[in-house]
Amino acid sequence: KHEAMNASAERFRVATMRVLKMQLNSIIVMDIIAYGGAALGILLTLLDLQAGRLNAFGVLLFIFLSAEFFLPMRRLGSFFHVAMNGIAASKTIFKLLDTPVERVASKTEVGGDIVLKNMSYSYDDVKEVLQNIDMCFAENSFCSVVGESGSGKSTIAKIIKRSIHNYRGNGKIGDIEISDISEDALNQDVVLVGMNAHVFKGTVKENLLMGRADATDEMLWQALEKVNLANFLKTLDGLDTVLQEGGSNFSGGQRQRLALARALLRDAKIYIFDEATSNIDVESENKILDVLQELKLTKTVIMISHRLANVVKADMIYVLEMGKQMGAGQHEALLDSCPTYNHLWHTQKELEAYAGGHNEQ
Repeated sequence: KHEAMNASAERFRVATMRVLKMQLNSIIVMDIIAYGGAALGILLTLLDLQAGRLNAFGVLLFIFLSAEFFLPMRRLGSFFHVAMNGIAASKTIFKLLDTPVERVASKTEVGGDIVLKNMSYSYDDVKEVLQNIDMCFAENSFCSVVGESGSGKSTIAKIIKRSIHNYRGNGKIGDIEISDISEDALNQDVVLVGMNAHVFKGTVKENLLMGRADATDEMLWQALEKVNLANFLKTLDGLDTVLQEGGSNFSGGQRQRLALARALLRDAKIYIFDEATSNIDVESENKILDVLQELKLTKTVIMISHRLANVVKADMIYVLEMGKQMGAGQHEALLDSCPTYNHLWHTQKELEAYAGGHNEQ
């Protein structure tokens, strides 16, 4: 990639120098024509004055006309680079206009098992971030995708949410290919909560009502209780507590819990939590995990996490490493059958034990 970037930069430099050289030559030619033409016109005018064919008024008139006729040609030459930029821009515009119209998905129903079969994906058409993945997230279950950073976990979420396209293989929700489901249906029935979910300037109530516009105050407080945020807000102005731009007057964990409460208010069929509890304290995290266990009774819950302690109760765990699926099963079974999972589990346990002992000291 480094060599390709260098080659591309060199091509750009050569092309830029070529354009500048052409512009310089164009300006020189235009200067010769403009100033030479004006000088020639003035010379002929003076000769006619000397011969008596023109009076003083005629001489002044021809001098002004010479300047007005030839000097704009010089200004025209200075716009050469503008013309070149316009040509380059027009190519981009025509390329966009010639782009085939994307087929509009028509299916509006979302429901059933989520099945990814022989799924592969590459962001740059060079390195595959997913390689021949086979996963099934059963309807009304709590499933998880785990692995180290960069293993392709978040790409799974983006494919299900249809944030990215052009995957290879099959991805279905129920019996319908994901690419055939309308974006409106996916936005309504698939909720994705990331680790940096956004909250908006305004009151807590206004933020929560974005999840469900007809929610009552009682429903809002119930959602806040589930994410362990209610007691904190009761010490302030309750639902009327004002958030500053980007929620800057809340901590990262508090903003995350507010975003989770907003998601829980949504009556969606599928919930995807992508490292959604990574910025939350342990007490609140455990409470939220209990809520997810209740949620799976009526919803499909997918948790993407690098922390294995969060997924030990999952009905199905998929293990990724460098885009490859290394194992699938429940926690105890994976400890025995999947070396990657076993290594991650014991490494994290050792780190937690070390951190706990260090804090006690």
